[in-house]
Amino acid sequence: MDMKLDTKTILEKEFKTGLRGYNQEEVDLFLDDVIHDYETFKKTISELQNENARIQRELDIAQKRPAAGSAGTTNFDLLKRISNLEKHVFGSKLFDQE
Repeated sequence: MDMKLDTKTILEKEFKTGLRGYNQEEVDLFLDDVIHDYETFKKTISELQNENARIQRELDIAQKRPAAGSAGTTNFDLLKRISNLEKHVFGSKLFDQE
């Protein structure tokens, strides 16, 4: 991000005075508000960049982890396992009733 102004540049900016120039105190108060906003924006941008980097790292880690079903396990495999467990736990009586 290429910014032309920073808080120091704004603070040290000198304006020429003319015949009917602006009220210097009013300009200074306005520039103080601009400086405050710049500092707030810079802080917010930094926080968002840090959060973005953290989320990107979490995404990279999550993408490297194997998915729950990627080990060749399908719903059919799971149902078959459950059926075998039921047979083992309840015996053939459960299946004789069907």
